Amino acid sequence: MPGIDKLPIEETLEDSPQTRSLLGVFEEDATAISNYMNQLYQAMHRIYDAQNELSAATHLTSKLLKEYEKQRFPLGGDDEVMSSTLQQFSKVIDELSSCHAVLSTQLADAMMFPITQFKERDLKEILTLKEVFQIASNDHDAAIHRYSRLSKKRENDKAKYEVTEDVYTSRKKQHQTMMHYFCSLNTLQYKKKIALLEPLLGYMQAQISFFKMGSENLNEQLEEFLTNIGTSVQNVRREMDSDVETMQQTIEDLEIASDPLYVPDPDPTKFPVNRNLTRKAGYLNARNKTGLVSSTWDRQFYFTQGGNLMSQARGDVAGGLAMDIDNCSVMAVDCEDRRYCFQITSFDGKKSSILQAESKKDHEEWICTINNISKQIYLSENPEETAARVNQSALEAVTPSPSFQQRHESLRPVGQSRPSTARTSSSGSLGSESTNLAALSLDSLVAPDTPIQFDIISPVSEDQPGQGKASGQGGRRTNPFGESGGGTKSETEDSILHQLFIVRFLGSMEVKSDDNPDVVYETMRQILAARAIHNIFRMTESHLLVTCDCLKLIDPQTQVTRLTFPLPSVVLYATHQENKRLFGFVLRTSGGRSESHLSSVCYIFESNNEGEKICDSVGLAKQIALHAELDRRASEKQKEIERVKEKQQKELSKQKQIEKDLEEQSRLIAASSRPNQASSEGQFVVLSSSQSEESDLGEEGKKRESEA
Repeated sequence: MPGIDKLPIEETLEDSPQTRSLLGVFEEDATAISNYMNQLYQAMHRIYDAQNELSAATHLTSKLLKEYEKQRFPLGGDDEVMSSTLQQFSKVIDELSSCHAVLSTQLADAMMFPITQFKERDLKEILTLKEVFQIASNDHDAAIHRYSRLSKKRENDKAKYEVTEDVYTSRKKQHQTMMHYFCSLNTLQYKKKIALLEPLLGYMQAQISFFKMGSENLNEQLEEFLTNIGTSVQNVRREMDSDVETMQQTIEDLEIASDPLYVPDPDPTKFPVNRNLTRKAGYLNARNKTGLVSSTWDRQFYFTQGGNLMSQARGDVAGGLAMDIDNCSVMAVDCEDRRYCFQITSFDGKKSSILQAESKKDHEEWICTINNISKQIYLSENPEETAARVNQSALEAVTPSPSFQQRHESLRPVGQSRPSTARTSSSGSLGSESTNLAALSLDSLVAPDTPIQFDIISPVSEDQPGQGKASGQGGRRTNPFGESGGGTKSETEDSILHQLFIVRFLGSMEVKSDDNPDVVYETMRQILAARAIHNIFRMTESHLLVTCDCLKLIDPQTQVTRLTFPLPSVVLYATHQENKRLFGFVLRTSGGRSESHLSSVCYIFESNNEGEKICDSVGLAKQIALHAELDRRASEKQKEIERVKEKQQKELSKQKQIEKDLEEQSRLIAASSRPNQASSEGQFVVLSSSQSEESDLGEEGKKRESEA
């Protein structure tokens, strides 16, 4: 091939400086070729690696598209059109993956193999020959140097022979190595052209073959399919743009409408309280006790579901049951460190939760909603209408006492109208929602025109009609444990039973009937409903002392007796059927609103899960009092019998004495009237006094035997 420079192999034996200089040029050229080919090898290896990666990625893509129909997506996983479209794409991409695999194999054979052979074989051979030639050249120079140092005066044949032999061997080795080295360098000029052209030729041929296979696979039918898919994509994009525009408009409207709600406690005049809800959801803070005194508050999302209150922490998939609120009791409570708190107590009284709302509006709506659910209004066909009717009836029926209205005027919700002072019979419409009172009307249980008393009126300031009160007990301290104080003995110290309970007064009202426990249940329901409607959460805490004589409400701070209920006047007492913390009793008193007959007042209390214990204590006290009365009556009857027997014994002994006297007189009379008769010796027969007494005793013994 013209234009190829060569090293003169015939001049290798002479090894002239010009030859060495020309060799240096060829060595420099070989180094440049080696560097360039290494870079080209790396570039082509990247092409090969990329093609392998493309083939593997295409195959993986086809595999994933085939598995699309097996996926279980939470949203839109059953789209058959999408599944069939992806299956079609999977087939096409799988064919392309096969083409890429063929291309990868061709690149390995036609492109990577030639350049790898040149790099690993030819270039390494040049480097090896260069090292061998350098060693041989050095050995030859050393041998010539030793040969030049042979002595002229003292010739040694043996030494001369060895040096001559050494020069011969090294020169021959250098000459042979140099000739092979020159030949390899000359051949490199051809090989470098082959090493450059063969990989490129193989690359292009592989690409041409790949595109030919692609043209066979990508036919007109595929082009039509791609056109249809492109049209579908454009339709989806237009629909997305329209939906995004609608959502943006919705976001702007919601931002404007929600601006007042960004305040934690919005103005209740602008956002009135809805008291007719039967479903509600929102964030509440729940109190968790961590010790005897300390507690923590956790913020969770709460929502109602039927008759259940559910809670869900942020990040949870679903909510969990927090409490069953069917027939529960709910009321606002006053926490020391938090506002807007309310307490929910389960129907059995075993579980209670204190929750905190974010605003006053939420606070009242949560209480009203739970109260509506507790009455099972959500089971009706139109829950909100039923709740509105029930709340309206409760507003018309409930009238707090004037003293409590004045005392808690600031606790009423803003904008709430005052209820009428007269109790109407419209509350009887609640019978359709209450299964316990299905057979009783409201008028048969609760006296009309009766206000609800929410606070305890001290006997010092006001007299509760008909309440029994021992003289001198108005302001005297009472020792509930029966211990004497100051030398004065209380009338209850001799009582067998002394039990003390912590209670909170909820309210009282006059009732018409006192022979049915439903009276107590209905009174509980109305008082709790009135407290929820009027936002009354304060309760008077007292100590309830149960004795065999009376029930006493004692102030826990001053130990002053607030109210005294004589035990015989307590005619009915009961615990709530589901919430055992609530209990009440009916007190039959004289006077009341009508002085001509007895009246009955029902008192409702809340205890610390001790309602049944209090009722049991009251029942035990009444039993003890009944047994004591029966024992007293039996003792009096026994004493009367003994007095009658003693009187009869006295009369009997008196009668015996009379009979004895009469008999004695009769004997004396008989003895004095009989003539004196002499005996055969001429003497009179005279009865001695001892014989007469024995005869009298014998007759008396016979008379006693006959009486026995």
